[in-house]
Amino acid sequence: MSADATSLLRHRPFLAFWLARVCTASGFQMLTVAIGWHMYELTHNVLDLGLVGLVEFIPRVLFMLHTGHVADRYDRRKVAAICQAGQGLVALALVLGASTGSVSREMIFVLAFLLGSARAFEMPTTQALLPNIVPPGLFPRAVAASASAMQAATIAAPALGGLLYAFGAFWVYAPTALLYLMACTLVLSLPSRQQPATQGKATLESLLAGIRFIRSRPDIFGAISLDLFAVLLGGATALLPVFAKDILLTGPWGLGLLRSAPALGALLMSFWLAHVPIERNVGRIMFLAVGIFGVATIAFGLSTSFWLSLAVLVVLGAADMISMVIRGAFVQLETPDEMRGRVSAVNGLFIGASNQLGEFESGLTAHWFGTVPAVVLGGVGTLLVTGAWIKLFPTLAKRDKLH
Repeated sequence: MSADATSLLRHRPFLAFWLARVCTASGFQMLTVAIGWHMYELTHNVLDLGLVGLVEFIPRVLFMLHTGHVADRYDRRKVAAICQAGQGLVALALVLGASTGSVSREMIFVLAFLLGSARAFEMPTTQALLPNIVPPGLFPRAVAASASAMQAATIAAPALGGLLYAFGAFWVYAPTALLYLMACTLVLSLPSRQQPATQGKATLESLLAGIRFIRSRPDIFGAISLDLFAVLLGGATALLPVFAKDILLTGPWGLGLLRSAPALGALLMSFWLAHVPIERNVGRIMFLAVGIFGVATIAFGLSTSFWLSLAVLVVLGAADMISMVIRGAFVQLETPDEMRGRVSAVNGLFIGASNQLGEFESGLTAHWFGTVPAVVLGGVGTLLVTGAWIKLFPTLAKRDKLH
């Protein structure tokens, strides 16, 4: 283990931040598995699975400009803690609904909107918080290690959620509420920033500053938009309940393993990147990783073997992690601290679009063309976007170092 990696592990504020990320990521992944399976049991409609993702995404658009200002104006610890408490309340509502048998399609949509609202404020806040916790020399490794927290949770939590769901939805939702409480406590233990980076009330000019900053940096805009369109087209997460139940012929446990597989690949890759960070040819490596992501998506769509599907998803997750770490470190290092919240908010919108809106796109295309064709076409679309972005952003493709 390198000296820098050892120093990072001994950094107490980062460890608290890392554990909080594990808790909140675990809670969200367990909620996602349970809500997806619950909805499919209620309606047996693939379009509803996509609509859940759309409803979660809408708050990112509605509150995009305000989320960044809040992250730059107020104590980021308290903002993150409030968001995590809000997600815990969503879990508690599902606990009550499951215990009384009153969970409905409409209730899931309402709670998905509230969950998406809390996450819309949490994401830019936690992204902007990390550079305040670790010194700049450790930041690229901290990004990889922070990502590993989410991926470690994503490996265990979906599988655990699927297993617990076999005993009833209540046994998934109740532990989730406890995880959010733990995350809230850990975040509040972090050292407080002396004063907010942005003073004064929110104005249209300050709210739009993040958008203007990204537009003025072609490499940042290219990196963020590449992730948007690649994952928007290539993501198949929303359709995993259909693959688990109707194509690969497994139960909730199989769905949990399918959701965990990309995280396993991502976790292994994040451990590698935390100890051996990418320092040269970052542009070429990022584009190559996105291309591998597209190929893996096509392979998953065509697979009828459960174990082959798991293996392909592991490769997909590893490739996505390479792209995410390069993009995350690059964007944060190129952004001044007083702008990080607003830039992270715009970045969060793009990530949300690629994930939640991508789930809606997957559900809609599966409704039109069928589940397998929708996933295969999405992978092909990712490859086409990768080729186009190499031409549109040549300086990004040729970029050698992160900063």
